[in-house]
This record gives sequence, structure tokens and C-alpha cells, in this order.
Amino acid sequence: MSTTAKISWVDGALFVAEAGSGHTITMDGAPDVGGRNLALRPMEVMLIGMGGCTAIDVVSMLKKQRQDIEGVEVSLEGERADDHPKVYTSVKLVYTVRGRKLNKALVERAVSLSDEKYCSATAMFKKTAQVIHEIVLVEV
Repeated sequence: MSTTAKISWVDGALFVAEAGSGHTITMDGAPDVGGRNLALRPMEVMLIGMGGCTAIDVVSMLKKQRQDIEGVEVSLEGERADDHPKVYTSVKLVYTVRGRKLNKALVERAVSLSDEKYCSATAMFKKTAQVIHEIVLVEV
């Protein structure tokens, strides 16, 4: 499987990224590297990518398990190394699942399967970071 992306410099530390799917995002550096705080930082994009990857997995599995979900939110907090390369060294994910008569064991299984088997982004993060997760169920 091949994936493509093209990053085009705009000005300063501002770039537009276009994925092979044709979708774009804008990224900017911090002011100390010439950025103007106009867009996401590249390392934020990585963290968001991980959150999106696992969220898609979890929602898909919960729907297949016929869980009556009304909302799924994944909050991430990443810590990075102090020295270059400033890789992520730990990431905490908090999954908040809202729904009716949620089966805690099924939600935990969906999160575990995403973490251990399906989420490619999590697998990459685990090369440098400790990845932990927490689950919050909200009955509506």
C-alpha cells in the first residue's frame, strides 16, 4: 500500500500539505523558527493523526458490536523529548464514549484492539513513546 503527500512552502514557516486523497491542511512553525502561529504545528498533526486513526477504529468496532453510541471523543496528551529529535516519549489517550446501555467490556475490547492490532499510527508512536489509555463511559 502506497501513500503520497506533497508539502509546499508558502512563506516563513508556513506550508500547505496535500495528501494523495486530494485533501489539504496548513501547517506553521512556532515563532522562534520563523512561524506566525497561523496553523497547526507538524508534531500536533502527528498527534491528531493518531487520535483520528484510533477513533475511526473504535467507532467502527462499537457500531459492529451494536453499541448504542451517541458520541466518541479521544483526547490526547503527548510529552516530547527535551533534546533533538524531540520525539514523543509518552502519549495518554482518554476515550470518552457517550451512549445508552454501553457494555464496558465491549468498549474496552474495541480500545484494546485498536491499540494492539489495528491503529497504524499507534504502532508507530510505540516505537518511541509509552502509550496509555483511559476510558470514560457517559450514559445518556
